Amino acid sequence: MPDAHNHASILHTIGCFSGFSAVALGAFGAHALGKRLANGPDSATKLSNWRTAAAYHLIHTLAILYVAGRLDRQPGVGTAGVQRSSLPGYLFGLGNLLFSGSIYLLVLDTRRAYSRILGPTTPLGGLAYLAGWATLYWS
Repeated sequence: MPDAHNHASILHTIGCFSGFSAVALGAFGAHALGKRLANGPDSATKLSNWRTAAAYHLIHTLAILYVAGRLDRQPGVGTAGVQRSSLPGYLFGLGNLLFSGSIYLLVLDTRRAYSRILGPTTPLGGLAYLAGWATLYWS
């Protein structure tokens, strides 16, 4: 079973990848997305949705890195304690994937080919974020 340092290392890697992608996707939204949407009928809403996804993505990336840093300072914690302490970071990562990821894809899906699949995914990501904050409190 991985110890606190191993979980911290995994979450640090997830956090760094998440931070990189949050900045890259935020920059894409700020500089290129408007041209891609070509002032369509709902382009303002889509740009707003993209900004929301990018903001949540970046905020929860910082939360992942916080959990990783906190774990790295908990040597000698038992297996149950490590799992409980690392769970918020994994939930924040899952939230980024489901919440922000589905919004990014919904904005890019101009033909609405995947909206029936992606639409219900967004609230599941929101629930993962909420569960992450709740488990962070109890860890």
